[in-house]
Amino acid sequence: MKFAERYAGLQPSGMLKIFQAAAADPDMVNLGEGEPDFDTEHDIIDAAAKAAKEGYTHYGPIMGFEDVRRSVCGYWDRRYGLKSSPDEVMIMAGGVQSVHLALQALLDPGDEVITAEPCFTPYFEQIYQHRGTAVHLPTTEEAGFVPTAEALERAVTPKSKVLMICSPSNPTGRVMTRRQMEDIAAVAERHDLTVLSDEIYDSLVYKGRHVPFATIPGMKERTLTMGGLSKSHCMTGWRIGYAIGPAPLIRLMALIGANQTYGVNVPTQMASKYALDNHDSRLEERAGIFRQRLGYVAERLNAMPGVRCSEPEGAFYLFPDIRGTGLTSEEFAWGLLEKGKVATLPGSAFGACGEGYVRLACTRSLEVLAEGMDRMEVFVKSLKG
Repeated sequence: MKFAERYAGLQPSGMLKIFQAAAADPDMVNLGEGEPDFDTEHDIIDAAAKAAKEGYTHYGPIMGFEDVRRSVCGYWDRRYGLKSSPDEVMIMAGGVQSVHLALQALLDPGDEVITAEPCFTPYFEQIYQHRGTAVHLPTTEEAGFVPTAEALERAVTPKSKVLMICSPSNPTGRVMTRRQMEDIAAVAERHDLTVLSDEIYDSLVYKGRHVPFATIPGMKERTLTMGGLSKSHCMTGWRIGYAIGPAPLIRLMALIGANQTYGVNVPTQMASKYALDNHDSRLEERAGIFRQRLGYVAERLNAMPGVRCSEPEGAFYLFPDIRGTGLTSEEFAWGLLEKGKVATLPGSAFGACGEGYVRLACTRSLEVLAEGMDRMEVFVKSLKG
């Protein structure tokens, strides 16, 4: 059998290797996987079962049911003031499909996608799959791991077409300020860039409210907001997401998507509508739990020699600086996994400027996090011995 040459060098990611090693050890404290530890709430599950019993078991519209799309619009307007209409929304089989369809719709061979690092690294593989060229835009902790307008301006070339951003950020947990967004927006408008804004962690912002990039003046008509219910509503296994953007782009994505998944699981759509309409107060409760966990872990990290951690801002990640230990990101993550039985991810897995950092997902109970920090403290102190 002959395979496509462009995938000849495709290998499992470093993240996957750590996930596999962690899963093989029942004594492992897994702080590597970015999945909430809460199960989907029972009333959401009941909504899916009710829909199936009522006959929602057939094909649905490619873009998703209009009332589900209307609930997406209501959620973003009610919570953040982002106004949209159902024809500007497409329901997806998870957030990753949003990126996939958007890049298919936007890229011609050789078009450049400027991607702020550190970032969710599957972006790069998706850009490659769609014959685009990834332009790595490094950031620094001093700048909040947010791209500056000056750096973005330098990265733009005549082939630049798309800018990818993520706030709250995976892996850093940092949140862009409105002023930072305005500065980036000015560059995007000046160079006619389409912005793919990954906002899957919208419900997990710990100072103020989430600001959708599309609410920045002039950005709604050039921004695709990518969201979903995996993180906010603890529905990772349901594979449900959505994109909000200009109607012409959404229509093209739907045409492309019709030849891939032919729509999204129908009972899942009904469950998602119920969740979007009824669970705002539960989102606030879970955000409070994650805030407490992040604060606890950040305090423990800052008490360890050679480790420094910034105050948590959003998502459920911390991205501590471990350069003071004298180890690289890979050495630290693998050493902690093998000797301390705590799984984290090396910052270098999220781009070159993540070197010297590791990502911790605070998606376990305080008791488990305490055990993980105890083990990590022993490991870090052993390095100084």
